[in-house]
Amino acid sequence: MSATRHEKPMGRRIIAAAAGVAALGALVAALPAGAAEGAGADGRTYGGKALGRTVDVQLLSFNDLHGNLEPPAGSSGEVTHVHEDGTTEKIKAGGVEYLATHLRDARRGNRYSITAAAGDMIGASPLVSGLFHDEPTVEALNKLKLDVSSVGNHEFDEGAAELARIQNGGCHPVDGCAEGTTYEGAAFPYLAANVTNERTGKPVLDPYFVWEKRGVRIGFIGVTLEGTPNIVNAEGIKGLKFGDEVEAIDRYTKVLERKGVRSIVALIHEGGAPASSAYNYDCDSPGPGDGISGPVVDIARRLNPQVDALVTGHTHQAYACTVPDPAGKPRTVTSAASFGKLYTDTTLTYDRATRDIVRTAVASANHVVTRDVPKAADMTGLIAKWNGLAAPIANRPVGHIAADIGGRGSNAYEKPLGDLIADAQLEGLAPADRGGAQIAFMNPGGIRADLVHARSGSEAADGIVTYGEAYTVQPFTNMMTTVDLTGAQIITALRQQVSGANEASPKILQVSRGFTYTLDTTKTGAARVDASSVRLNGKPLDPAGTYRVAMNEFLAGGGDGFPALGQGTNKLVGASDLEVFTAYLGAHSSPDAPLKPPAADRITVVG
Repeated sequence: MSATRHEKPMGRRIIAAAAGVAALGALVAALPAGAAEGAGADGRTYGGKALGRTVDVQLLSFNDLHGNLEPPAGSSGEVTHVHEDGTTEKIKAGGVEYLATHLRDARRGNRYSITAAAGDMIGASPLVSGLFHDEPTVEALNKLKLDVSSVGNHEFDEGAAELARIQNGGCHPVDGCAEGTTYEGAAFPYLAANVTNERTGKPVLDPYFVWEKRGVRIGFIGVTLEGTPNIVNAEGIKGLKFGDEVEAIDRYTKVLERKGVRSIVALIHEGGAPASSAYNYDCDSPGPGDGISGPVVDIARRLNPQVDALVTGHTHQAYACTVPDPAGKPRTVTSAASFGKLYTDTTLTYDRATRDIVRTAVASANHVVTRDVPKAADMTGLIAKWNGLAAPIANRPVGHIAADIGGRGSNAYEKPLGDLIADAQLEGLAPADRGGAQIAFMNPGGIRADLVHARSGSEAADGIVTYGEAYTVQPFTNMMTTVDLTGAQIITALRQQVSGANEASPKILQVSRGFTYTLDTTKTGAARVDASSVRLNGKPLDPAGTYRVAMNEFLAGGGDGFPALGQGTNKLVGASDLEVFTAYLGAHSSPDAPLKPPAADRITVVG
């Protein structure tokens, strides 16, 4: 890798002036495609070796790692492969020991190789990383030779000041550095072109990055989704503005062009939904981009044609599609699912004469991070080090289950683990001195894993739930709150699951025992929730009545597109979501009487 792999635009070494680059292009243009250039494309020699007009640049990318250093358990650690005959199979995938091996193998023989990510590398992480403020994951990413990443919404989980520390290094201001460790920061730049300081209007992190090797220059612009404030705690992002993704990328595309950089890749923490969950599904059938929908499609269709490829994330889906740009030219749009289960290998053919990517030569595909390759020894050592520090906390049993309890891996609107968590929150906050809760709501996006019955790690038997596993399910340590809401406000919140900000992608709240209603998917928008069907303990909810409702502080602030929940009054703050979850597991299970999966029969779905 070039010595300038960490070149950044703000106060660091600046790339060649536009006039110099223009002269350079004229020199190369005089040569036929593929001709040898003894002096090199930029007029300088590179070890005396001849260079052709075009060169293939390998772009390896992934997204939404979320601190999953170890192989994700259960369905969270599987990808679906579809065969030519239409049959499918599940493949175990993920784990940085295997990801490192796959990436290193992929780079072999590629003189020009870049590794980039599209955000959410950290945040909502399993305990081995989350317990240490994700320093272990950044250490792993440095070893993976990650060149650049956009920020995602979860990079802001602990606030902007903490994100700056993650980038620049230094011990945590409260917890310090873990025993025997130092934290040097990310060796790669985090990009945030659309996140600015409200007061100054300046980006809080670098907006772009230029990768350079042997005269090849490729610019990267990174953004997170404009809706980030709706899905993170408001306290941590006070004073920040999250702008339109397309406007930000267009702005810095022009900046890069003025600096002579015409090959540009956008790293966008926003995504789409392919028509199939199979990682190798052809989303360009029957025509380019026909098999994918969602916010990233609109972004791709509006984004400056000078941008040559989009690496995306956030939706945890797998796709390698071709969505036409505003000029009608084909442009690659990719995403590599989540948790390190896939990586994308894209070939960008760089023309030294035009300094641009030959769009017709772009090729891209997702590859499975299988677990049938040797583990990378340096990653094994890293995980062992941090697991050793976390072990006294992580390995403590907190409960027992009789079978798998589906959470993140469940595709149902009502998830068994969602019911269990809501029941735990109701029980934890029902006592009068803890909130007097009558109902509990849990946001589905906050359920980060399944509870898996099979033993793992140092567990002595099947069915044991360790603190580390419970933490992986509920890693945010959100404080629980109980508030007063009227029946009308509760009904409005239920309708906000499927309307407004959530209409295109419904967010179905998980509900506590005794709370029931009907969701009619044959209707549209708010009409999908029938107010007359909403009941508490068998009795119709009174729109004029007042109810005590428990939820985490994120929902209580109106997060996830639920402004009605943010209207609660008479707030009482209780224990954390993780505390009430582990307390419930301990109180309701034992080795002889393990907890059975809830029936998930509280929401009646029509259609």
